[in-house]
Amino acid sequence: MTIRDWPKWKTGTAIALALLLIADVALGIFVWQMARERPEMMRQRLDRLEMQAKLFRADVTRGEKIRASLPQVGKDCDTFYQQSFLDASTGYSQIDSDLGAIATKAGVRTSGFTYAQKPVKDRGVTEVSIATSLDADYPQILQFIEGIERSKNFYLLDDLRLDSAKAGEIRLELKLHTFFRT
Repeated sequence: MTIRDWPKWKTGTAIALALLLIADVALGIFVWQMARERPEMMRQRLDRLEMQAKLFRADVTRGEKIRASLPQVGKDCDTFYQQSFLDASTGYSQIDSDLGAIATKAGVRTSGFTYAQKPVKDRGVTEVSIATSLDADYPQILQFIEGIERSKNFYLLDDLRLDSAKAGEIRLELKLHTFFRT
């Protein structure tokens, strides 16, 4: 009698036993490989995995904190937009008076302010470039720049170039920009 002549249940049982034997051999090889590793190496690998898990948990915690703070960040951005960006209808006069007051307080002479505006697409703001020349000594220039930094209006200093220098006095070309709400 050959294997082909066996009833179906015997064939199925033989196949199942063969698969079980193969799985048993594979498991034996796996256990043998694991037993070859020294306990120190296994401890190092465990420590490494624990450290990685700790870092992942810290990332998740940081992400949750960021998600929780997003509404406040949005409110802060709206407040900054409303308080720091001038209204387009009155912005130029406010800039003139603000920069003029800063220059007077610092003792700096300006050549007046020239403006160039450029709308920022899909942002609800207009970028305004401001250029002027300053005549003063070094401490007065520093006081003027500090006044710009402390102003309630939002200014970004783009360029500051030495135009000329005479005995004790400097002439600088200054370029700033700000934004108007539109």
